[in-house]
Amino acid sequence: MLVSSSTASPQGTSMSIDQSTLTKGQVRKLNALRKSIGDDIAEDAFGKWMKTQSKTPKEVRDPVADALVAALDQFKDDKTFRLGAKGYVVKRSKGKGASGFVAQKVV
Repeated sequence: MLVSSSTASPQGTSMSIDQSTLTKGQVRKLNALRKSIGDDIAEDAFGKWMKTQSKTPKEVRDPVADALVAALDQFKDDKTFRLGAKGYVVKRSKGKGASGFVAQKVV
């Protein structure tokens, strides 16, 4: 008795997903689907899920960075205001009764 281990889609063509092109998270999702619902159904479900995913990553806006840019925007034409090559680090003040921010030059 000979048992074939090839997977086939309902159309009869062999369909397998190339795991070398997937990210680590995508491989984990595929393996979890295979483990829970079986190889054939998992590959179909994974293929449908991949089609719904966007090709370009979404740009996540940082509201704190936007606020800093808005606050420093008034100095964009001021030639005497220089941030240097490495810039500055802005942190919250620490200590009893401290309020505000502390800026240190990166050297």
